[in-house]
Amino acid sequence: MNFNNKPISAGLYFVATPIGTARDITLRALDILANADLIAAEDTRTARKLMEIHGVPLGGRSVIAYHDHSGPAQRAGIVSAVKSGKSVAYVSEAGTPLVADPGYALGRALISEGLPVFAAPGASAVLAALAVAGLPTDRFAFIGFLPSGQAQRETELAGLRALDMSLVFYESPKRISEMLRTCASYLGEDRQAAVCRELTKRFEEVRRGQLADLADWYETNPTKGEIVVVVGRPSQAEATDDDIKSALQMAMRTMRVKDAATAVAGAMGLPRRQIYQLALELSSGDDADET
Repeated sequence: MNFNNKPISAGLYFVATPIGTARDITLRALDILANADLIAAEDTRTARKLMEIHGVPLGGRSVIAYHDHSGPAQRAGIVSAVKSGKSVAYVSEAGTPLVADPGYALGRALISEGLPVFAAPGASAVLAALAVAGLPTDRFAFIGFLPSGQAQRETELAGLRALDMSLVFYESPKRISEMLRTCASYLGEDRQAAVCRELTKRFEEVRRGQLADLADWYETNPTKGEIVVVVGRPSQAEATDDDIKSALQMAMRTMRVKDAATAVAGAMGLPRRQIYQLALELSSGDDADET
């Protein structure tokens, strides 16, 4: 593998790494790992293995640990390195740092000192799951892991029930059936969902259906591996023609016809082309009334 061996600027680089398949790493990520003065990693063994797979030489550089249990002393060491003009590549065990992974406090520490922080984007379990779930992706909220305590978990789900968007969760295979059952109780048994397991890996699997049915299936079919659960937006009562026309007329007071049609179609889960045609007819009728 030939790397770009040009020196990189001093700063902290949050580098996304593969969530499964090693070849999902980006060329820029490899360049940064090859040229950074210091490598910081959530799991140093995983980082070393990834670099070995792609032929990235360490060349005497250090690979230091930075994870959930790292404290002010470890952060101070990285801040000091950047202050002295060094470049630091930070990688989490898999995926994009800070997305349910360590890195937030580290980034804030550098920002508070006026030091540069960069992102080298790439693999993300959240986006991979949204791509294969077959559920709406125009609006979504990443929730991550629900609280382990039942009361806290139920309280959080109750607050999410009314959100008109898809919800993305991480979950342990040991708790997946219980988690789906609780989601069914608080978000609606018939709400569509997808359980995405071992994404990009050899035994990748996506199981789709209603929350209650998925909970039943995993109750009798224990599983293993990394899991992302995507829950679709809440079902809505079928809109009448009058509802659609009223929403369009309201939207067109402040938006162009095209934008109003897009907004209403998205909010009501209806085909944009159909709504756009109706918006054109309404717009034409309004123009005729004014003449």
